[in-house]
Amino acid sequence: MSGNNTFFGRLAGFAVLLALIVIVLGAYTRLSDAGLGCPDWPGCYGQLSVPDKVESNEFERPLEHGKAWKEMIHRYVAGTLGLLILAILFMVIKGLPKIKQSLGLPLLLLATVIFQVLLGMWTVTLLLSPMIVTAHLMGGMTTLSLLWWLFLNQKKSVKPRSYVVMSGLKMAAAIGLFFVVVQIFLGGWTSSNYAAVACGVDFPTCASQWWPKMDFANGFELSHKPDVNYEFGVLDSPARMAIQMVHRIGALVVFIYLIGLALSLLKYYKGLAIFLSVVLFLQVSLGIMNVVFALPLLIAVLHNLVAALLLLTVIAINHKLFKP
Repeated sequence: MSGNNTFFGRLAGFAVLLALIVIVLGAYTRLSDAGLGCPDWPGCYGQLSVPDKVESNEFERPLEHGKAWKEMIHRYVAGTLGLLILAILFMVIKGLPKIKQSLGLPLLLLATVIFQVLLGMWTVTLLLSPMIVTAHLMGGMTTLSLLWWLFLNQKKSVKPRSYVVMSGLKMAAAIGLFFVVVQIFLGGWTSSNYAAVACGVDFPTCASQWWPKMDFANGFELSHKPDVNYEFGVLDSPARMAIQMVHRIGALVVFIYLIGLALSLLKYYKGLAIFLSVVLFLQVSLGIMNVVFALPLLIAVLHNLVAALLLLTVIAINHKLFKP
């Protein structure tokens, strides 16, 4: 690998790490109820940093320094990631054809980041609308995924295996990736609607019942109501229970499917299969602990982190199969 490619690969790897940090900080900000720590955007109470005090009557929310700093640190790190992605795009434009990376992926990354900036603004201005908050989470995961794919592109190619075997595994891996993405969406929807403890601390039952009264229509109404403050949620208990139960059922489906995928991969990619199984078991364990321990902050943040790691693992499997 040439010097340009070596540096570019390291830069892409650092961007993946930074994207993971942004996702963790975003989860920490959301789960510690600091999503509106700064009621304006992109500044905080009209300043680029958290002010010592607010004397203006322009803002209805009182200043809480702890929450405001959580929000601003998340913005600062996310902004740094955006600049790093610009640097990656610049390197690809300047370094072609020496850098083994097409221009399409960095351009898609830039477009994703621009849209992610807009979602970050709307998260604040639309008062934590579940649709926007969930879309913001999915945008962060998309950014991470694209950076990870770009990083994996810098690795050495390996000789492809049997076409017959690989064609079957390709389909299975692609379906697995789809399931993981849907489950991450359900997790974001659960969190943004404050439905993580809708069933109390009961598991596997919900409110001491296997199938309590639930309101799926309102629970999965994918719309935004103007002039509504969604902080701490606006849904009633049956709607939140519906969200929580769908997330649990989704987790069971994903668990069973990915265990089957890991077993199928064991003969060909033993390391990836074992790592997938470990991450999967860890994620399910964290999800159960979130319920039975009533959503402790550390466990909840780790649940988001491991969800990202699970996504990266399944993407790595797809990359191995589709781009040998």
